[in-house]
Amino acid sequence: MSSRLSLDRILQSQGFGTRKYCRQLIADGEVMVSGEVVADYRASFDTANLNFSVFDEEWLYREHVYIALNKPANYECSRKPSHHPGVLSLLPEQFTWRDVQPVGRLDHDTTGLLLLSDDGAFIHAQSSPRRHVPKLYVATTHDPVTPELIAQLLSGVQLHDEPAPLAAVTCRMLDEHRLEIVLEQGKYHQVKRMLAAAGNHCSALRRTAIGGLELDTLELEEGEWCYLDQAQLELLTPASS
Repeated sequence: MSSRLSLDRILQSQGFGTRKYCRQLIADGEVMVSGEVVADYRASFDTANLNFSVFDEEWLYREHVYIALNKPANYECSRKPSHHPGVLSLLPEQFTWRDVQPVGRLDHDTTGLLLLSDDGAFIHAQSSPRRHVPKLYVATTHDPVTPELIAQLLSGVQLHDEPAPLAAVTCRMLDEHRLEIVLEQGKYHQVKRMLAAAGNHCSALRRTAIGGLELDTLELEEGEWCYLDQAQLELLTPASS
């Protein structure tokens, strides 16, 4: 959806700071639109496909941002991290200003695909257990993976604070100490707790896909991020939705 906004409002909406600071950036000649310096903060522009630059860095106006991050270990999915750096420190500062948040959480030692956005409706929809969005993980186990372990995870294991057993959608052995597991419920520490309940221990965990969006297709090194386009966002919606 496009609209016509003054340049200071555009910069503020994109996370460049307060209106006062954005007006100063414009007055200082640090903002260009279509290759031309714009010094009047009241100048208005259609936001549809609007390209502008701040400090010579190019930006495209986005009403909301939808981001995929290849999360490294030892980063917290919190806006106020306590023991490790927050994942937002891996993103441009503008995203913090525009209230970008992780969609759900990965433990500090869990790596892989993490979504972030400033679209509250999107965050709520993606986080809702009612949507049954499958998430694929690769778990490294302390003890060898056995057919009995796979069978237990597929049939369901009882966690102490859950009313009924939780089962994997799919689960298969990758090698002696690695398995691939797909879950829909999204419970707290679910993979680790299910493995513990089945008599093993998770020594490393990586999320490799959410819905039909696979981390490998994004070609992100650990710590790198990218915007998601509409086709990629549609991969996050279960076929039955």
